Amino acid sequence: MVSGITATTITNAQAAVTTADFSGLVQQVTPAVARVNVTKTVSEAELAKAQTAELLRQFFGDRLRIPDQATTPAIEHAYGTGFFVTSDGYMLTNHHVVAGADNITVTLNDRTELDATLVGSDERSDVAVLKVVGSQFPALPIGDSNALKVGEPVLAIGSPFGFDYSASAGIVSAKSRSFSRETSVPFIQTDVALNPGNSGGPLFNQRGEVIGINSRIFSGTGGYMGLSFSIPIDAAMDIYEQLKTEGEVVRAYLGIYPQDIDRNLAEAYNLDRPQGALLTRVSPDSPAQKAGLKPGDIILQYNNVQIMRASDLLNLLNRAKPSDTFRAQIQRNGKQMIVSGKLTYAPNDVRAQGGDQQNDDIQLGLRLRNLTADEQAEIAVDNKTGILVTAVDPTGLAARSGILAGDVITNFHQKPIQKVTDFSSAISSLPKKGVVTIEVIRQGIPAIIGLRIE
Repeated sequence: MVSGITATTITNAQAAVTTADFSGLVQQVTPAVARVNVTKTVSEAELAKAQTAELLRQFFGDRLRIPDQATTPAIEHAYGTGFFVTSDGYMLTNHHVVAGADNITVTLNDRTELDATLVGSDERSDVAVLKVVGSQFPALPIGDSNALKVGEPVLAIGSPFGFDYSASAGIVSAKSRSFSRETSVPFIQTDVALNPGNSGGPLFNQRGEVIGINSRIFSGTGGYMGLSFSIPIDAAMDIYEQLKTEGEVVRAYLGIYPQDIDRNLAEAYNLDRPQGALLTRVSPDSPAQKAGLKPGDIILQYNNVQIMRASDLLNLLNRAKPSDTFRAQIQRNGKQMIVSGKLTYAPNDVRAQGGDQQNDDIQLGLRLRNLTADEQAEIAVDNKTGILVTAVDPTGLAARSGILAGDVITNFHQKPIQKVTDFSSAISSLPKKGVVTIEVIRQGIPAIIGLRIE
């Protein structure tokens, strides 16, 4: 006899669900949370790209003056949230909050405003580190985001739409959410109401420990629609330590293109259930190829961690360090085996934007990759080789010089470029100040661009 859910069962279940009271917690942690104020210089070209001048006039009327070449560029004011992680003034916020900032200040809950220095910022993880001068700041305790459970109550504090120190609560809806290869963290999904201005603020558990940095929402309107995403604090603190000590973030490289396995593929590969990461491609001369991995292999375990989805594997790789060793259990042609190898530096990684300009790094702001065989064949008719620009940071030196996504760089500082590693080598020989040349192919037409290094 199959028993149903009785009224008594429902009553007991409802009694077990209680609303968490965060009032004491809000009072305790609020002094460690700050509003991050950012000013940016917006050039005429950037304004035109965002929207036409006519539409801007229709929306702003006389409040916004469209600059011309003889006038001062417009100043844009933006804001977000940050919080203290050390008593001597180190703070965490989002990369997208401070990207391109000319000036950063933070406003504390007692209305004290302090100048902040950008220690470093990492686009792929969306984590930035700020520093203010002073001591005895109320640093927040750091929790364990790995121990977080789906259904657990959580609290966010931030400045949605400029309403400072607004608290909102909800539950953890899911863990290890991945959006694309452009991001490198497994987001915590919650139903906490987050809106513009919450970015960079802390996500707390019931013990008052920070377990995430509020980063983004999933919305068709630009406002909250029930899905919010936060960076796990474990991943954020890894980035923090690298930016604080090294000024940059280095990532490991395996050289694989994994995908999820659905029900049909599980049956085709004789798996008990959909699990593992199916390799659709293995890059030549990569650590994966050297370890013996091949397209069609299914990675079931990586360093003794079970892999259920491709994102599980990518999350482990994103937390790994170059020179780390790996051991993977795979299935190939219906048989299981073990492969092992050693990771290397990611060849196409975007360097973190360091706030300290006294180092020797040239912040070009480019994302690059090697050309495929077909792409190389297209430019080989002109006896050229090169690498593809896949993204350009609008605040970097490359963007200011006119380099665009889609350009193929064939020569840099009088050095032929065949692979990304050639470009990296050329950077090391650049002068600290001056103009160097970059030869590109843009829409099939060769061009030479002068890159000014300042």
